[in-house]
Amino acid sequence: NENMIAATTGTSSSAEDSGIGKGPRAAMCQKSVAKDEGRMRKILIRSISGLAMVLVFFGILYCGHVYICALVAALELLLFRELVKVRYNTFFHIIEETIPLFRTTQWMWFAVAIFYTYSDFVVEVIKSNTNLHYLLIYAQLQTPLAFTLYSGTFVLTIATMQTGHIKFQLNQLCWTIVVLCLTVGQLKYIMHNVYNGLIWFTLPILLVIINDVMAYVAGMTCGRKFIQRPFVQLSPNKTWEGFIGGWFFTVIASWYLSRFLVKFTWMTCPTNEFRLLPVPLTCDIDPVFHEATSIIPTQVFELFPSVLVTMIPGVVNVCSVDGNTSLLTACVSGESTHAHHHFELVLKGVFPMQIHAISLAMFASLVAPFGGFLASAIKRAYGVKDFDSIIPGHGGVMDRMD
Repeated sequence: NENMIAATTGTSSSAEDSGIGKGPRAAMCQKSVAKDEGRMRKILIRSISGLAMVLVFFGILYCGHVYICALVAALELLLFRELVKVRYNTFFHIIEETIPLFRTTQWMWFAVAIFYTYSDFVVEVIKSNTNLHYLLIYAQLQTPLAFTLYSGTFVLTIATMQTGHIKFQLNQLCWTIVVLCLTVGQLKYIMHNVYNGLIWFTLPILLVIINDVMAYVAGMTCGRKFIQRPFVQLSPNKTWEGFIGGWFFTVIASWYLSRFLVKFTWMTCPTNEFRLLPVPLTCDIDPVFHEATSIIPTQVFELFPSVLVTMIPGVVNVCSVDGNTSLLTACVSGESTHAHHHFELVLKGVFPMQIHAISLAMFASLVAPFGGFLASAIKRAYGVKDFDSIIPGHGGVMDRMD
């Protein structure tokens, strides 16, 4: 009996020493604990990788315009690689030893798209910078060279088509063109934006990042508490609360973030020089970056219900008197002679860039997220979880840049 008591006591002590039976984790089985720890580890890795990407981005932003353009080009290359690799891996059994120069022609189309899209920008910079006029003789070759590259790639693509795989190759050609539109076509003017002022590149990217983060936070904290209906079938985890919350915080952030960025000439000054080392920029600041008095067009308020418009701080309800539209005054509640005519909002001490930023925030909130939904549809169609594993905790470049 004493041995049994001692054994029981020892077992109890061991259980107490090991922590079993204490705290909320006691109700979790070992598998659940391991799953919880794995999730926390994944969140930690994801957070560290995200912080590292942000620091690298700001480092490149500090280095200057040339390095930003190089970053954009590198991202386009990686995005194209990941998207074409999805179909390549899926249909490798068809491609292997049956379709010659399959990947070669894909990358040739990518080279043609990059050259055609950005060579005209380089030519513009050369023409606008007298220090680079010695390159004008080469700039004249841009158009014929682009046409030659296109013609050669087109001929080679058709010449490599195989009788038994023509349908597949045509589908693949269509897929390549779609991928080029997504990765290169829609970024045609991004180099112009960089050299017209870094704010036109930096602000939209930061707004998309803010929207992504805040939509995640709003979805985690309020998801399906107010609206049970799923937001989009392609991504079951996306919620209306996350989408609306991301939009709300992005619009607010755009107002204050733009006001902060316009204070730096590094952000607002354009340039037409290719410099490998950063130098301070000086210029005549564009009026859009100066404080001013802005009058919001009355037509804007007609797009929204009057109940919502009256909730906007500073909005004035302007009324006509006795139906005379030439006699307008601020509405007085209960005045029978007053009839609503229009809403008016005058913003004083506001940078016009802040108003531009709101439109950018609307795009970042209402349009940009659907790029992520398209990426989810592609992964679902080809049965992959991530496009790649190049970024720890995030997957591929497409998983972050979608």
